Amino acid sequence: MRILVVEDEPGISNFLKQGLEEEAFAVDVADNGKVGLDLALSGNYDLLLLDWMVPGISGIELTRQFRKDFPQTPIIFLTAKDTLDETIFGLQTGANDYIKKPFHFEELLMRIRVQLRGKTSSEEKLTLGPIQIFPDKHLVMRDGEEVQLTQKEFALLEYLVRNKNKVCRRTRIIESVWDIHFDYNTGVIDVFINSLRKKLHLNRDEDYIQTIRGVGYMAKEG
Repeated sequence: MRILVVEDEPGISNFLKQGLEEEAFAVDVADNGKVGLDLALSGNYDLLLLDWMVPGISGIELTRQFRKDFPQTPIIFLTAKDTLDETIFGLQTGANDYIKKPFHFEELLMRIRVQLRGKTSSEEKLTLGPIQIFPDKHLVMRDGEEVQLTQKEFALLEYLVRNKNKVCRRTRIIESVWDIHFDYNTGVIDVFINSLRKKLHLNRDEDYIQTIRGVGYMAKEG
């Protein structure tokens, strides 16, 4: 699932990006409304998380314009505005939910999952070139044939593909896939990457899982 965060306070946007990525969401961030609207109109997002007051155009105006083309995509306002009239106004504009700053991340995560409920189903499919991943079925296919992966191999592949075309740092991978949040030898990642490449029959011409020297890995196509 991919989420767009439109927030101009770096501390908050970085906190949201890190927290949501650790929950296996793919996250893009815009620090002003105009950039946010351009990204949102690409149609690549399952949910928008908008600050009400951002430079460029406001979250309210972004919502108005976005709703013309995307009436169903969930939108959650994240703002300091909290009067009843403001809440009603935001919801009437097209928001699905509204959470006041400061907030607890656990509450926000619950609200996001409520809005996305029903979108994640056994029909969800992730792709990387000829590779198809069905997360709820824990199934990987290549050219119509099932690929047998261990639980950790599957989790690593899913994480890379959910963050497709983005560099995944080794420390973030070890935190998100292995749930290790202290200094740890990340060399184990290399072992699992090599195993994935063999099981997925990735030859030298199919650079779908790229090594970013000194940084980490990136799932990439096109």
